[in-house]
Amino acid sequence: MEQKNGSSLTGFILLGFSDRPQLELVLFVVLLIFYIFTLLGNTAIIALSHLDPHLHTPMYFFLSNLSFLDLCYTTSIVPQFLVNLRGADKSISFGGCVVQLYISLGLGCTECILLGVMALDRYVAVCRPLHYTVIMHPRLCALMASASWFIGFANSLLQTVLVFLLPRCGRNRLDHFLCEVPPLLKLACIDTTMNESELFFVSVIILLIPVALIIFSYGWIVRAILRVKSAAGQRKAFGTCGSHLTVVALFYGTAIYAYLQPSNNYSQDQGKFISLFYTIITPMINPLIYTLRNKDVKGAMKKVLWKDYDSR
Repeated sequence: MEQKNGSSLTGFILLGFSDRPQLELVLFVVLLIFYIFTLLGNTAIIALSHLDPHLHTPMYFFLSNLSFLDLCYTTSIVPQFLVNLRGADKSISFGGCVVQLYISLGLGCTECILLGVMALDRYVAVCRPLHYTVIMHPRLCALMASASWFIGFANSLLQTVLVFLLPRCGRNRLDHFLCEVPPLLKLACIDTTMNESELFFVSVIILLIPVALIIFSYGWIVRAILRVKSAAGQRKAFGTCGSHLTVVALFYGTAIYAYLQPSNNYSQDQGKFISLFYTIITPMINPLIYTLRNKDVKGAMKKVLWKDYDSR
């Protein structure tokens, strides 16, 4: 069915890695394993944060939000990708593409803001420890988490509407493995300079403002840690903050590369592999980073496992 502006509602062909058949088989096996670990790891974080009273703190409230977000994020992308990798049919319906873009972009934007909020939480915990419970009370934490989700999905709604209003003149072969704004813009048969400028401007706000907040927070955190005379205290502070900084570097580094470089410098092949990293690999390694470097989470895991073993 064709619209007056030439845009097709019959769906899209996700080319993905179809020009590399051998890579598709390897990717299918690797991504299936990664997806299973993502589900298990993030579900474990959410369950531990709920079951262990010692983890009923603002830090783990935000961490649970991040884990739930990562579960939804990968689930909005990976199942469809796995189906396309194993079959000859690489298509996705028009409605499916709209939903995938709206959900995945909304969750991605939410994660950008949430990581900034988590940096603010670490700042208060390290620099204002005596006032931590007063400042980061449950109502404020819930408000900041809700604001992150609302802003993320409000921006996603705007970008989704704008990109699908563009005429495509029958073009439906999307050189990507998911519906994402930059490759969708390339299907348009009109000049998209305004859309690219708007996307760049919004990306600067969504990506760089949280990064600035993170840099500011950790600048003060480092100053506070260096004043601590106890070596054990310094290690503990660096340990709790190091996990968050690792996640921040992995997520923002790849997202900034994908959304803040000029379109004429954008390599589609590089874009695919970068997207693989921040949509699939990062959500899988987040739980590993937080559990391997966090004594509280490891302690809670041991308690739950021993409690389950003793009950038998």
